[in-house]
Amino acid sequence: MVTVFVTGGTGFVGRAVVRALRGRGHQVRCLVRPGSERRLAPETGVEAVAGDVTVPAGLADVLRGTDAVVHLVGIIREHRRRGVTFERLHTEATRHVLAAAQAAGVRRVVHMSALGTRPDARSRYHQTKWAAEEAVRASGLAWTIFRPSVIFGPGDGFVTLLTRLVRWFPVVPVIGDGRNRLQPVAVETVAAGFAGALDRPATAGQVFDVGGPRAYAFDEVLDEVGAVLGRRRVPKLHHPVGLMAPVVRLLEGIPAFPLTSDQLLMLGEDNTCDPVPFHRTFELTPVEFAAGIRAYLR
Repeated sequence: MVTVFVTGGTGFVGRAVVRALRGRGHQVRCLVRPGSERRLAPETGVEAVAGDVTVPAGLADVLRGTDAVVHLVGIIREHRRRGVTFERLHTEATRHVLAAAQAAGVRRVVHMSALGTRPDARSRYHQTKWAAEEAVRASGLAWTIFRPSVIFGPGDGFVTLLTRLVRWFPVVPVIGDGRNRLQPVAVETVAAGFAGALDRPATAGQVFDVGGPRAYAFDEVLDEVGAVLGRRRVPKLHHPVGLMAPVVRLLEGIPAFPLTSDQLLMLGEDNTCDPVPFHRTFELTPVEFAAGIRAYLR
């Protein structure tokens, strides 16, 4: 049994990772902002400590006595007026956690990145994820990096949004031609990978692309959601990206508006991978998207 320090443990993926770690018998210490403790998975053996990854002071103190760090903090959308930016939450926060781990004598780190992260990325989301990865690789710690595609499961943001669109709209609006491909992966599968990395020293120094067993065009994803909800057909209205770009730039500052210019860039790219090395290394059975969402949407 080891004691694992988790950042982002109150989030959608974080709660699943905490459950997976506890399932393997590990003690878990979660960094939480004051007032967020109630969002932790209700598990015994989980300790909440107050802190903030954007404030480095005191991080080393709460890390002492742990054996490994699982760093999950990340955002998909910025709120610049509140200081919530990709640079701050992805890159700077990762550097703070790494420095604290070094100071506390923690030698193992498992890091959450994102599929599509690369040095020549177009989106700032992926650019800052790449800078965070580079910091992890340069840390001198025994690191493992995971790059998941879109993650689904109860309480997710992705399928939940699509479900609302399919249920509420007679015709679902789609940005682009709907042919961009993605590879949805179950949150339990992702969490099992993070927990499993701590039991496999040979995974140190490796980057794993994480996806489900099949790639889908975006239109196909909508159709799968519709089928689970009992809709024989999901009518779609495709909006050209070129026409939507100025609209998004104009409205993205409104918190309720569902899209940003950075997300629009990512919609223009496929988000797929070869998931076999990940599933094979961690001895995981892939979860089909349709079967996975059927288990909780109904």
